[in-house]
Amino acid sequence: MRTERMGFIFPVWLALAVLSLWCRPDVAEAAWSLQTPMKLVWHYYKVHNTCENAEPFIRHQVELFYNKDKTIAPKLLRLLYSDCFVNGCDASILLDGPDSEKMAPQNRGLGGFVLIDKIKTVLESRCPGVVSCADILNLATRDAVHLAGAPSYPVFTGRRDGATSTKGSVDLPSPSISWEASLAYFKSKGLDVLDMATLLGAHSMGRTHCGFIVDRLYNFNNTGKPDPSMKASFVADMRKLCPPRTKKGQTDPLVFLDPESGSKYSFSNSYYSRVLANEAVLGVDQQLLYGDDTKQITEEFAVGLEDFRRSFALSMSRMGNIQVLTGKEGEIRNNCRYTNKN
Repeated sequence: MRTERMGFIFPVWLALAVLSLWCRPDVAEAAWSLQTPMKLVWHYYKVHNTCENAEPFIRHQVELFYNKDKTIAPKLLRLLYSDCFVNGCDASILLDGPDSEKMAPQNRGLGGFVLIDKIKTVLESRCPGVVSCADILNLATRDAVHLAGAPSYPVFTGRRDGATSTKGSVDLPSPSISWEASLAYFKSKGLDVLDMATLLGAHSMGRTHCGFIVDRLYNFNNTGKPDPSMKASFVADMRKLCPPRTKKGQTDPLVFLDPESGSKYSFSNSYYSRVLANEAVLGVDQQLLYGDDTKQITEEFAVGLEDFRRSFALSMSRMGNIQVLTGKEGEIRNNCRYTNKN
């Protein structure tokens, strides 16, 4: 298969790095630049002389927070995913309200809002009405995951904030879907198989509720048995952490998505090794073994951390480019939790 990411020319260092990995006849077809039309700008606030130090201000606040709470990296990753995959990267996930996106069942347990609020307060005191919440979320996520060991990938800026947020618009899929359904979902957002296999690797950090995996442990597809794709010893280990749900109001414990690196909240490629060993926590992660392309990518990332890091840099930038608002679209919120009307 061939590599094909035409259009906007990505920063040379990153484009060449990714091409060196994927421009081969036996590797999945994958794009190597941002989606077109490209509406964002490199260092937007410096170029337009509206808030020259916006990015250093954000980085400093993230560093202060990260030094006290390393869980902020996976929290921001999930928050950004939940934003960009629903109506685009417009910070609609940050809006409060009884019917807002953050109230959808799929967004249960989201975190990171306090840090975004803090950054917005700092920026409003220095550059009032200039830096969007959507850009803050993208930049803060990049800085947090970099502190956790990920590459400091380019974040193009100039996004504006959306004005609507409804839980009914949240179409985030179940973590138990097939790789085919997962790929169809990613493609519906303008991403490809390499983006999917790469971004799922963010599960090297963070935790999930047992409620999302008890079916795999006890009653896979209503068989009364565990998921046969799971290693028996891993099923036994996970059952100790996630008892069967037998009564209403039962607690729903949290477990690490990657027990090997998760407790350190560090960015690594051990996730892919666990997938190959049939020790993935989420069903969608284990599904990477069942597609020819996704299996090959998984095998390459399992033995090549730098390969994964380079691909992660590009796929995160591509995710941050989904359905962005620019120019006169949307607004620059004064408070990330409310539209300016409110």
